[in-house]
Amino acid sequence: MKHVFAGGSRKVTRLNAEVRERLDNMIEKQLAVFVGDANGADKAIQKYLSERHYPNVLVFCTAGECRNNLGGWPIRAVKAPHSSRDFAFFTAKDAAMASEAEVGFMLWDGQSSGTIVNVARMVASAKPVVLYISPQRTFATLKSRQDLESLIQGIRDDVAQKVRRYIAEHAREFRQDSIFGAA
Repeated sequence: MKHVFAGGSRKVTRLNAEVRERLDNMIEKQLAVFVGDANGADKAIQKYLSERHYPNVLVFCTAGECRNNLGGWPIRAVKAPHSSRDFAFFTAKDAAMASEAEVGFMLWDGQSSGTIVNVARMVASAKPVVLYISPQRTFATLKSRQDLESLIQGIRDDVAQKVRRYIAEHAREFRQDSIFGAA
């Protein structure tokens, strides 16, 4: 059974018909959905799957403290790297989901670095990601570093610089022969 890492930007709080259709396809195929506990895309995905009474969901939470688990699904407690509740603390669960899932489904606001770090983690491991780019209302399938680099080249320079910095800092999988600069 395929495991899908579903998540995205905290600014994405609603699911349009196209995104719901993709989630319906996952339900129809009875795919296992890994989702985080954050507000935004995680919570919106949880809400939709809960409304559909979909049981095949596992919620990943750092240190076992779930902020959201709308369907009362089983949880996977991911060990925190430290006690400071910073980016690394909250994204420890994301790294675990990226490692365990075979494919990704990400909802991106066009600016969030965290979402693109998750995409980078997956494509660095040759795992495809379907990325919904909310501002353009389009989907992109990313399967390689080149696909990701092409996406980043097409965004605003300030956002691209921030995304590249976050990838270098938080997606260690990209450090070897990194397309984002020296490791």
